[in-house]
Amino acid sequence: MDRTPPHGVRPQFASRMGMLLTVIGVAVGLGNVWRFPYMMGSYGGSAFLLVYLLFTLLLAVPVLSAEWALGRSLGQSLPTVYVASFGRRWGGLAALLLLITVLVADSYYLLVIAQIIITAGWAVLPGFSGDNLPTFQYWLAQGWLQYSVAMLLLLLSLWIIGRGLNRGIEAISRIIMPAFALIMIYLLTVALALPGAVSAMQGFLKPDFAAMNTGDVFAALGQAFFSLGLGGTFHVVYGSYVRQAQNLPLTAMVTAGGDVLAALLAALFIVPVALVFSLDLAQGPGLIFDTLPRLFMRLPDGGIVGAIFLLALAAVALLSNIAALQVAAAAMREQWPQLAGRQRSRMLLVLLLIEAALMLPSALDNSLIGTLDLLFGSGMQLLGGLFAVLALLWGLQRRHAVIALFGSHTRRWHGLYLCWLRWVVPLLVLGILAGWLLQQ
Repeated sequence: MDRTPPHGVRPQFASRMGMLLTVIGVAVGLGNVWRFPYMMGSYGGSAFLLVYLLFTLLLAVPVLSAEWALGRSLGQSLPTVYVASFGRRWGGLAALLLLITVLVADSYYLLVIAQIIITAGWAVLPGFSGDNLPTFQYWLAQGWLQYSVAMLLLLLSLWIIGRGLNRGIEAISRIIMPAFALIMIYLLTVALALPGAVSAMQGFLKPDFAAMNTGDVFAALGQAFFSLGLGGTFHVVYGSYVRQAQNLPLTAMVTAGGDVLAALLAALFIVPVALVFSLDLAQGPGLIFDTLPRLFMRLPDGGIVGAIFLLALAAVALLSNIAALQVAAAAMREQWPQLAGRQRSRMLLVLLLIEAALMLPSALDNSLIGTLDLLFGSGMQLLGGLFAVLALLWGLQRRHAVIALFGSHTRRWHGLYLCWLRWVVPLLVLGILAGWLLQQ
Protein backbone atom coordinates (compact mmCIF):
# COMPACT_ATOMS: atom_id res chain seq x y z
CA MET A 1 0.00 0.00 0.00
CA ASP A 2 1.35 3.45 -0.87
CA ARG A 3 1.88 5.58 2.21
CA THR A 4 2.69 8.72 0.26
CA PRO A 5 0.49 11.46 1.73
CA PRO A 6 -1.64 13.76 -0.42
CA HIS A 7 -0.26 16.84 -2.14
CA GLY A 8 0.98 19.45 0.34
CA VAL A 9 2.15 16.94 2.96
CA ARG A 10 5.77 15.77 2.86
CA PRO A 11 6.01 11.99 2.15
CA GLN A 12 8.10 9.68 4.34
CA PHE A 13 9.82 6.35 3.75
CA ALA A 14 7.49 3.51 4.64
CA SER A 15 10.11 1.59 6.66
CA ARG A 16 13.72 1.78 7.83
CA MET A 17 14.71 -1.08 5.54
CA GLY A 18 13.06 0.64 2.57
CA MET A 19 14.91 3.84 3.42
CA LEU A 20 18.27 2.03 3.71
CA LEU A 21 17.82 0.16 0.41
CA THR A 22 16.83 3.41 -1.32
CA VAL A 23 19.73 5.53 -0.06
CA ILE A 24 22.27 2.72 -0.54
CA GLY A 25 20.91 2.32 -4.08
CA VAL A 26 21.45 6.04 -4.68
CA ALA A 27 24.96 5.79 -3.23
CA VAL A 28 26.01 2.70 -5.19
CA GLY A 29 25.06 3.65 -8.75
CA LEU A 30 27.83 3.96 -11.31
CA GLY A 31 30.17 5.50 -8.75
CA ASN A 32 31.11 2.06 -7.46
CA VAL A 33 30.99 -0.24 -10.44
CA TRP A 34 31.80 2.03 -13.39
CA ARG A 35 33.92 4.70 -11.71
CA PHE A 36 35.65 2.99 -8.77
CA PRO A 37 37.67 0.32 -10.64
CA TYR A 38 39.01 2.76 -13.23
CA MET A 39 39.76 5.42 -10.58
CA MET A 40 41.60 2.79 -8.55
CA GLY A 41 43.54 1.67 -11.62
CA SER A 42 44.40 5.24 -12.68
CA TYR A 43 45.24 6.88 -9.35
CA GLY A 44 47.51 4.68 -7.30
CA GLY A 45 45.97 1.21 -7.06
CA SER A 46 45.60 -0.13 -3.53
CA ALA A 47 47.08 3.06 -2.04
CA PHE A 48 44.13 4.90 -3.61
CA LEU A 49 41.79 2.32 -2.05
CA LEU A 50 43.11 2.91 1.47
CA VAL A 51 43.00 6.72 1.14
CA TYR A 52 39.47 6.45 -0.28
CA LEU A 53 38.37 4.33 2.71
CA LEU A 54 39.93 6.83 5.13
CA PHE A 55 38.15 9.76 3.45
CA THR A 56 34.87 7.85 3.42
CA LEU A 57 35.03 7.29 7.19
CA LEU A 58 36.37 10.68 8.28
CA LEU A 59 34.75 13.03 5.76
CA ALA A 60 32.08 11.44 3.57
CA VAL A 61 30.09 9.79 6.39
CA PRO A 62 29.79 13.01 8.46
CA VAL A 63 28.84 14.98 5.33
CA LEU A 64 26.19 12.37 4.45
CA SER A 65 24.63 12.71 7.90
CA ALA A 66 24.75 16.50 7.55
CA GLU A 67 22.94 16.40 4.19
CA TRP A 68 20.19 14.20 5.63
CA ALA A 69 19.92 16.40 8.73
CA LEU A 70 19.62 19.53 6.60
CA GLY A 71 16.80 17.99 4.58
CA ARG A 72 15.03 16.55 7.63
CA SER A 73 15.26 19.78 9.65
CA LEU A 74 13.63 21.93 6.98
CA GLY A 75 11.58 19.28 5.16
CA GLN A 76 11.58 21.13 1.88
CA SER A 77 13.20 21.11 -1.58
CA LEU A 78 16.64 22.46 -2.47
CA PRO A 79 15.74 26.15 -3.11
CA THR A 80 13.83 26.50 0.19
CA VAL A 81 16.52 24.66 2.18
CA TYR A 82 19.40 26.84 0.99
CA VAL A 83 17.44 30.09 1.09
CA ALA A 84 16.49 29.33 4.71
CA SER A 85 20.17 28.67 5.51
CA PHE A 86 22.03 31.34 3.52
CA GLY A 87 19.39 33.96 2.73
CA ARG A 88 17.47 34.65 -0.46
CA ARG A 89 20.39 35.92 -2.55
CA TRP A 90 23.20 33.48 -1.77
CA GLY A 91 20.93 30.57 -0.93
CA GLY A 92 19.03 30.96 -4.17
CA LEU A 93 22.30 31.11 -6.11
CA ALA A 94 23.65 27.97 -4.36
CA ALA A 95 20.42 26.06 -5.03
CA LEU A 96 20.39 27.10 -8.69
CA LEU A 97 24.03 26.07 -9.15
CA LEU A 98 23.37 22.66 -7.56
CA LEU A 99 20.21 22.06 -9.59
CA ILE A 100 22.10 22.81 -12.80
CA THR A 101 24.86 20.45 -11.64
CA VAL A 102 22.38 17.64 -11.02
CA LEU A 103 20.67 18.00 -14.38
CA VAL A 104 23.91 18.26 -16.38
CA ALA A 105 25.50 15.31 -14.54
CA ASP A 106 22.38 13.22 -15.08
CA SER A 107 22.42 13.99 -18.81
CA TYR A 108 25.74 12.21 -19.40
CA TYR A 109 24.94 9.64 -16.71
CA LEU A 110 21.90 8.51 -18.72
CA LEU A 111 24.08 8.10 -21.80
CA VAL A 112 26.56 5.95 -19.87
CA ILE A 113 23.70 3.72 -18.68
CA ALA A 114 22.51 3.50 -22.29
CA GLN A 115 25.99 2.43 -23.39
CA ILE A 116 25.98 -0.25 -20.69
CA ILE A 117 22.66 -1.65 -21.91
CA ILE A 118 23.90 -1.66 -25.52
CA THR A 119 27.04 -3.49 -24.39
CA ALA A 120 24.94 -6.03 -22.45
CA GLY A 121 22.88 -6.75 -25.55
CA TRP A 122 26.00 -7.22 -27.66
CA ALA A 123 27.52 -9.54 -25.03
CA VAL A 124 24.72 -12.03 -25.64
CA LEU A 125 24.21 -11.56 -29.37
CA PRO A 126 26.45 -11.60 -31.33
CA GLY A 127 29.01 -11.74 -28.50
CA PHE A 128 32.56 -10.42 -28.23
CA SER A 129 35.34 -11.81 -30.36
CA GLY A 130 38.42 -10.49 -32.10
CA ASP A 131 36.46 -10.29 -35.36
CA ASN A 132 33.45 -8.32 -34.26
CA LEU A 133 34.95 -6.13 -31.49
CA PRO A 134 35.65 -3.24 -33.93
CA THR A 135 32.04 -3.51 -35.15
CA PHE A 136 30.83 -3.31 -31.54
CA GLN A 137 32.95 -0.20 -30.92
CA TYR A 138 31.45 1.36 -34.06
CA TRP A 139 27.86 0.78 -32.97
CA LEU A 140 28.59 1.85 -29.39
CA ALA A 141 29.86 5.18 -30.73
CA GLN A 142 26.64 5.88 -32.64
CA GLY A 143 25.18 8.89 -30.86
CA TRP A 144 21.64 8.34 -32.15
CA LEU A 145 21.57 4.80 -30.69
CA GLN A 146 22.85 5.95 -27.28
CA TYR A 147 20.41 8.83 -27.33
CA SER A 148 17.43 6.61 -28.18
CA VAL A 149 18.16 4.14 -25.37
CA ALA A 150 18.80 7.01 -22.95
CA MET A 151 15.42 8.54 -23.83
CA LEU A 152 13.70 5.23 -23.01
CA LEU A 153 15.53 5.15 -19.66
CA LEU A 154 14.50 8.74 -19.01
CA LEU A 155 10.85 7.91 -19.68
CA LEU A 156 11.04 4.88 -17.36
CA SER A 157 12.64 6.96 -14.59
CA LEU A 158 10.00 9.69 -14.85
CA TRP A 159 7.23 7.06 -14.75
CA ILE A 160 8.69 5.66 -11.50
CA ILE A 161 8.90 9.17 -10.02
CA GLY A 162 5.30 9.77 -11.08
CA ARG A 163 4.21 6.80 -8.95
CA GLY A 164 5.45 8.55 -5.81
CA LEU A 165 8.03 7.86 -3.11
CA ASN A 166 6.64 4.58 -1.73
CA ARG A 167 5.01 2.92 -4.75
CA GLY A 168 7.72 4.15 -7.11
CA ILE A 169 11.21 4.93 -5.79
CA GLU A 170 11.15 2.82 -2.61
CA ALA A 171 9.44 -0.15 -4.29
CA ILE A 172 11.94 -0.37 -7.17
CA SER A 173 14.87 -0.06 -4.71
CA ARG A 174 13.57 -3.05 -2.73
CA ILE A 175 13.79 -5.17 -5.88
CA ILE A 176 17.02 -3.91 -7.43
CA MET A 177 19.39 -3.78 -4.45
CA PRO A 178 19.05 -7.39 -3.16
CA ALA A 179 19.26 -8.69 -6.75
CA PHE A 180 22.38 -6.59 -7.36
CA ALA A 181 24.09 -7.97 -4.23
CA LEU A 182 23.41 -11.59 -5.22
CA ILE A 183 24.67 -11.02 -8.78
CA MET A 184 27.90 -9.36 -7.60
CA ILE A 185 28.61 -12.23 -5.17
CA TYR A 186 28.13 -14.72 -8.01
CA LEU A 187 30.48 -12.74 -10.29
CA LEU A 188 33.07 -12.53 -7.52
CA THR A 189 33.18 -16.33 -7.28
CA VAL A 190 33.61 -16.53 -11.07
CA ALA A 191 36.52 -14.07 -10.99
CA LEU A 192 38.43 -15.56 -8.07
CA ALA A 193 38.07 -19.09 -9.48
CA LEU A 194 40.30 -18.17 -12.45
CA PRO A 195 43.86 -19.61 -12.27
CA GLY A 196 46.22 -16.97 -10.87
CA ALA A 197 43.47 -14.50 -9.94
CA VAL A 198 44.04 -14.59 -6.18
CA SER A 199 47.83 -14.19 -6.41
CA ALA A 200 47.44 -11.35 -8.96
CA MET A 201 45.04 -9.56 -6.63
CA GLN A 202 47.39 -10.00 -3.67
CA GLY A 203 50.19 -8.32 -5.62
CA PHE A 204 47.91 -5.47 -6.68
CA LEU A 205 46.84 -4.86 -3.07
CA LYS A 206 50.36 -3.96 -1.88
CA PRO A 207 50.10 -0.17 -1.47
CA ASP A 208 52.76 2.28 -2.66
CA PHE A 209 51.95 5.58 -0.97
CA ALA A 210 55.16 7.17 -2.26
CA ALA A 211 53.78 7.03 -5.79
CA MET A 212 50.67 9.06 -4.85
CA ASN A 213 50.55 12.80 -5.52
CA THR A 214 48.09 15.60 -4.69
CA GLY A 215 46.00 14.75 -7.74
CA ASP A 216 45.64 11.15 -6.55
CA VAL A 217 44.57 12.32 -3.08
CA PHE A 218 42.01 14.69 -4.63
CA ALA A 219 40.74 11.85 -6.82
CA ALA A 220 40.29 9.64 -3.72
CA LEU A 221 38.36 12.39 -1.94
CA GLY A 222 36.24 13.02 -5.04
CA GLN A 223 35.52 9.30 -5.30
CA ALA A 224 34.45 9.12 -1.63
CA PHE A 225 31.94 11.92 -2.27
CA PHE A 226 30.84 10.69 -5.72
CA SER A 227 30.48 7.11 -4.52
CA LEU A 228 28.07 8.06 -1.72
CA GLY A 229 26.14 10.43 -3.98
CA LEU A 230 27.11 13.49 -1.91
CA GLY A 231 26.87 16.97 -3.32
CA GLY A 232 24.20 18.77 -1.33
CA THR A 233 21.38 17.50 -3.54
CA PHE A 234 20.17 13.86 -3.57
CA HIS A 235 20.51 13.25 0.15
CA VAL A 236 19.18 16.65 1.18
CA VAL A 237 15.93 15.85 -0.63
CA TYR A 238 15.84 12.22 0.56
CA GLY A 239 16.65 13.42 4.08
CA SER A 240 13.37 15.33 4.08
CA TYR A 241 11.60 11.94 3.77
CA VAL A 242 13.42 10.41 6.79
CA ARG A 243 11.47 9.94 10.03
CA GLN A 244 12.53 11.93 13.10
CA ALA A 245 13.37 8.79 15.10
CA GLN A 246 16.08 7.73 12.65
CA ASN A 247 19.67 7.97 14.00
CA LEU A 248 21.41 9.80 11.17
CA PRO A 249 25.13 9.26 12.02
CA LEU A 250 24.52 5.52 12.55
CA THR A 251 22.43 5.27 9.37
CA ALA A 252 25.19 7.11 7.49
CA MET A 253 27.73 4.52 8.68
CA VAL A 254 25.49 1.64 7.56
CA THR A 255 24.90 3.30 4.19
CA ALA A 256 28.64 3.91 3.70
CA GLY A 257 29.33 0.28 4.64
CA GLY A 258 26.90 -0.96 1.98
CA ASP A 259 28.37 1.47 -0.54
CA VAL A 260 31.98 0.44 0.14
CA LEU A 261 30.99 -3.24 0.00
CA ALA A 262 29.49 -2.72 -3.47
CA ALA A 263 32.66 -0.94 -4.61
CA LEU A 264 34.86 -3.75 -3.29
CA LEU A 265 32.69 -6.44 -4.88
CA ALA A 266 33.00 -4.66 -8.22
CA ALA A 267 36.76 -4.23 -7.82
CA LEU A 268 37.22 -7.85 -6.74
CA PHE A 269 35.43 -8.95 -9.91
CA ILE A 270 37.06 -6.58 -12.40
CA VAL A 271 40.60 -6.15 -11.06
CA PRO A 272 41.79 -9.79 -10.70
CA VAL A 273 40.28 -10.84 -14.04
CA ALA A 274 41.85 -7.85 -15.79
CA LEU A 275 45.23 -8.65 -14.19
CA VAL A 276 45.04 -12.33 -15.16
CA PHE A 277 44.50 -11.37 -18.81
CA SER A 278 46.96 -8.41 -18.70
CA LEU A 279 44.31 -5.83 -19.55
CA ASP A 280 44.53 -2.08 -18.93
CA LEU A 281 42.98 -0.97 -15.63
CA ALA A 282 44.15 2.63 -16.03
CA GLN A 283 42.12 3.29 -19.14
CA GLY A 284 39.71 5.72 -17.46
CA PRO A 285 35.97 6.09 -18.20
CA GLY A 286 36.22 3.75 -21.21
CA LEU A 287 37.11 0.76 -18.99
CA ILE A 288 33.65 -0.82 -19.24
CA PHE A 289 33.36 -0.31 -22.99
CA ASP A 290 36.81 -1.38 -24.14
CA THR A 291 38.72 -3.37 -21.51
CA LEU A 292 35.69 -5.28 -20.17
CA PRO A 293 34.48 -6.57 -23.58
CA ARG A 294 38.00 -7.97 -24.12
CA LEU A 295 37.75 -9.52 -20.66
CA PHE A 296 34.34 -11.13 -21.38
CA MET A 297 35.72 -12.46 -24.65
CA ARG A 298 38.26 -14.56 -22.70
CA LEU A 299 36.04 -15.74 -19.85
CA PRO A 300 34.21 -19.09 -19.99
CA ASP A 301 30.59 -18.24 -20.89
CA GLY A 302 31.80 -14.67 -21.08
CA GLY A 303 28.77 -13.44 -23.01
CA ILE A 304 26.33 -14.54 -20.32
CA VAL A 305 28.59 -13.44 -17.44
CA GLY A 306 29.13 -10.08 -19.13
CA ALA A 307 25.43 -9.51 -19.78
CA ILE A 308 24.51 -10.36 -16.16
CA PHE A 309 27.15 -7.97 -14.82
CA LEU A 310 26.19 -5.13 -17.15
CA LEU A 311 22.43 -5.43 -16.63
CA ALA A 312 22.94 -5.45 -12.84
CA LEU A 313 25.08 -2.34 -13.21
CA ALA A 314 22.47 -0.61 -15.39
CA ALA A 315 19.69 -1.43 -12.93
CA VAL A 316 21.49 -0.05 -9.90
CA ALA A 317 22.65 3.00 -11.87
CA LEU A 318 19.01 3.72 -12.65
CA LEU A 319 18.41 4.43 -8.93
CA SER A 320 20.95 7.27 -8.91
CA ASN A 321 19.41 8.65 -12.09
CA ILE A 322 15.97 8.57 -10.44
CA ALA A 323 17.37 10.42 -7.42
CA ALA A 324 18.77 13.17 -9.64
CA LEU A 325 15.43 13.65 -11.39
CA GLN A 326 13.62 13.55 -8.03
CA VAL A 327 15.76 16.49 -6.83
CA ALA A 328 14.61 18.57 -9.79
CA ALA A 329 11.01 17.33 -9.52
CA ALA A 330 10.81 18.23 -5.81
CA ALA A 331 12.10 21.74 -6.52
CA MET A 332 9.59 22.23 -9.33
CA ARG A 333 6.68 20.97 -7.22
CA GLU A 334 7.52 23.43 -4.49
CA GLN A 335 8.32 26.45 -6.64
CA TRP A 336 5.37 25.92 -9.00
CA PRO A 337 2.58 24.17 -7.04
CA GLN A 338 0.34 24.32 -10.10
CA LEU A 339 2.57 21.63 -11.66
CA ALA A 340 1.88 19.19 -8.81
CA GLY A 341 -1.13 17.02 -8.09
CA ARG A 342 -3.21 16.44 -11.20
CA GLN A 343 -0.78 18.51 -13.27
CA ARG A 344 2.17 16.24 -12.40
CA SER A 345 2.40 15.01 -15.99
CA ARG A 346 3.19 18.56 -17.14
CA MET A 347 6.04 18.80 -14.64
CA LEU A 348 7.43 15.46 -15.80
CA LEU A 349 7.15 16.61 -19.41
CA VAL A 350 9.19 19.73 -18.60
CA LEU A 351 11.88 17.54 -17.02
CA LEU A 352 11.84 15.25 -20.06
CA LEU A 353 12.43 18.17 -22.43
CA ILE A 354 15.23 19.65 -20.29
CA GLU A 355 17.16 16.38 -20.03
CA ALA A 356 16.55 15.53 -23.69
CA ALA A 357 18.22 18.82 -24.66
CA LEU A 358 21.11 18.43 -22.19
CA MET A 359 21.90 14.90 -23.44
CA LEU A 360 22.45 15.97 -27.04
CA PRO A 361 26.01 17.43 -26.80
CA SER A 362 27.41 14.35 -25.01
CA ALA A 363 25.56 12.00 -27.38
CA LEU A 364 27.10 13.77 -30.37
CA ASP A 365 30.58 13.84 -28.81
CA ASN A 366 31.28 11.14 -26.20
CA SER A 367 34.63 12.71 -25.32
CA LEU A 368 32.66 15.34 -23.39
CA ILE A 369 31.62 12.71 -20.81
CA GLY A 370 35.09 12.42 -19.25
CA THR A 371 35.46 16.21 -19.02
CA LEU A 372 31.97 16.69 -17.57
CA ASP A 373 32.54 13.86 -15.09
CA LEU A 374 35.72 15.49 -13.77
CA LEU A 375 33.93 18.83 -13.34
CA PHE A 376 30.51 17.67 -12.11
CA GLY A 377 31.44 14.23 -10.73
CA SER A 378 34.33 15.38 -8.53
CA GLY A 379 34.66 19.15 -8.23
CA MET A 380 31.00 20.17 -8.01
CA GLN A 381 30.09 17.28 -5.70
CA LEU A 382 32.79 18.37 -3.25
CA LEU A 383 31.50 21.93 -3.44
CA GLY A 384 27.88 20.82 -3.01
CA GLY A 385 28.71 18.67 0.01
CA LEU A 386 30.53 21.65 1.49
CA PHE A 387 27.45 23.83 0.89
CA ALA A 388 25.32 21.35 2.85
CA VAL A 389 27.72 21.25 5.82
CA LEU A 390 27.96 25.05 5.93
CA ALA A 391 24.18 25.38 5.62
CA LEU A 392 23.58 23.04 8.56
CA LEU A 393 26.41 24.06 10.90
CA TRP A 394 26.75 27.75 10.03
CA GLY A 395 23.45 28.71 8.42
CA LEU A 396 21.11 27.21 11.03
CA GLN A 397 21.21 27.82 14.79
CA ARG A 398 23.31 25.32 16.76
CA ARG A 399 20.24 24.00 18.60
CA HIS A 400 18.48 23.26 15.29
CA ALA A 401 21.60 21.52 13.94
CA VAL A 402 21.88 19.30 17.04
CA ILE A 403 18.21 18.29 16.91
CA ALA A 404 18.41 17.70 13.15
CA LEU A 405 21.37 15.35 13.55
CA PHE A 406 20.70 13.55 16.82
CA GLY A 407 17.11 14.26 17.88
CA SER A 408 16.25 15.53 21.35
CA HIS A 409 18.56 13.14 23.27
CA THR A 410 22.13 14.49 23.44
CA ARG A 411 25.28 12.50 24.24
CA ARG A 412 28.79 13.58 25.24
CA TRP A 413 30.28 12.71 21.83
CA HIS A 414 27.73 14.81 19.95
CA GLY A 415 29.73 17.98 20.66
CA LEU A 416 32.88 16.44 19.16
CA TYR A 417 30.92 15.29 16.10
CA LEU A 418 29.54 18.82 15.59
CA CYS A 419 33.01 20.35 16.01
CA TRP A 420 34.43 17.93 13.44
CA LEU A 421 31.67 18.80 10.97
CA ARG A 422 31.79 22.52 11.65
CA TRP A 423 35.55 23.09 11.45
CA VAL A 424 37.64 20.11 10.39
CA VAL A 425 35.59 18.77 7.45
CA PRO A 426 35.32 22.14 5.60
CA LEU A 427 39.01 22.94 6.14
CA LEU A 428 40.20 19.52 4.97
CA VAL A 429 37.96 19.57 1.88
CA LEU A 430 39.00 23.11 0.98
CA GLY A 431 42.68 22.29 1.57
CA ILE A 432 42.64 19.24 -0.70
CA LEU A 433 40.63 21.12 -3.34
CA ALA A 434 43.09 24.05 -3.24
CA GLY A 435 46.06 21.69 -3.51
CA TRP A 436 44.55 20.06 -6.59
CA LEU A 437 43.81 23.43 -8.22
CA LEU A 438 47.37 24.64 -7.59
CA GLN A 439 48.72 21.48 -9.22
CA GLN A 440 46.80 22.10 -12.45
